[in-house]
Amino acid sequence: MENKIKVLFICLGNICRSPAAQGAFEDLVNKSNKQHLFEIDSCGTSGFHDGELPDPRTRKVALQRNIQLTHRSRKLKSEDLVYFDYLLVMDDNNFKEVISLTSDESIRKKVFKFAKFRTNQGSEIVPDPYFGNETEFQYVQDLVEDCSVGFLKYLGV
Repeated sequence: MENKIKVLFICLGNICRSPAAQGAFEDLVNKSNKQHLFEIDSCGTSGFHDGELPDPRTRKVALQRNIQLTHRSRKLKSEDLVYFDYLLVMDDNNFKEVISLTSDESIRKKVFKFAKFRTNQGSEIVPDPYFGNETEFQYVQDLVEDCSVGFLKYLGV
């Protein structure tokens, strides 16, 4: 199908939050039989981990929910800003970083904090679990799964 909805999840290193969000959203889309409607990817603003699989803790928590994360980390490219329909960032720093890359208002309007789509009240930030323990990785997985539900509802597809 042409004209897929192109969604890019963005965090700092693309090994914890954005691949967890990508996996959670792909899982939800697949379970909803809507995979033909979407192109889904993730990246990081830093490029520190280019080519790496997601953090082992991220993969472990996702796998406990039957979500296999095989994405390889990559850095955000300027072409991504134009190509993707939704640029979903995990926190304020990523938001500012992505916004700073363009003065084009039509692109800036595509940048959202992913946790804005959570189904309950709370912070618009998906916290970075990198220096935390498994409980924090579980929390991030819960949050990105919830935000995925809210985002799909927002899209109305």
